Amino acid sequence: MSAEANPGQQLAFDAMPKRFFACTPSRLASFDCPRRYRMSYLDRPTPSRGAPWAHNTVGAVVHLALHRWWQLPRSGRTPDQGGALVERNWQSDGFRDDDQSGVWRGRAREWVRRYLDALDPDQEPVGVERTVAMTTAQLAVSGRVDRIDDREGELVIVDYKTGRRVPEASDAASSQALALYALGAARTMRRTCVRVELHHLPSSTVASYEHSPESLARHVARAEASAQDITAATDTYESGARADDVFPPDPGPGCSWCDFRKHCPEGRSASTERASWDLVADASQH
Repeated sequence: MSAEANPGQQLAFDAMPKRFFACTPSRLASFDCPRRYRMSYLDRPTPSRGAPWAHNTVGAVVHLALHRWWQLPRSGRTPDQGGALVERNWQSDGFRDDDQSGVWRGRAREWVRRYLDALDPDQEPVGVERTVAMTTAQLAVSGRVDRIDDREGELVIVDYKTGRRVPEASDAASSQALALYALGAARTMRRTCVRVELHHLPSSTVASYEHSPESLARHVARAEASAQDITAATDTYESGARADDVFPPDPGPGCSWCDFRKHCPEGRSASTERASWDLVADASQH
């Protein structure tokens, strides 16, 4: 019997809840190369990854030190204690040798000390490494924010950066992750959150942007479009389609830094093989 012949059946279908795509901002972003997305989230067992990257080690330690600094008693929140947290949690993963690791440990320690010297330890953040979440008509997004500040009654998303490139306001504006975090913080904490900031420790730069309802809506629309593409590809793949037909590679120079490069002939052909310390090797200016 057709739906036209049975209006009640059609109403039942219309009333069925839509399937949400549960994700993090990083999961959405990984679909810029569909093959990388498949290897990261669908293949089981997950293909082996390459060696750890030294620049990721630097970023992870700095983030951890800043997280733990806010957990200290007020009397312990000094710049020197922040530097000590870098020393205490340092890892050598990805570095060429102990000498290079030692140089970067010192740099990271000084970045953190200098950054904390400009902070007021009495201005308690609303959240540190705080998980926020929100839903749209199609998405259930969650993610962990480096820091959420309270500035004159409104929430501000703070994201730490340690890479060589100094961010600009356009980077804060174009970041889908930051926009989704702002929406998630507003939903989770029931407070206004439209300002997002990138805090670049090596240069002491803050790149900020204040979203409008329209700019946030554009980010949501883009995220929902990615989710639709991912869902369609996943459904087709699970119905028996060839993996490379629905999750093709998107090779380019950036493949040099892909964790799955060794499993991707197209990526290897399109990029230069890099040592795990290449992104810190010539960054002596910091």
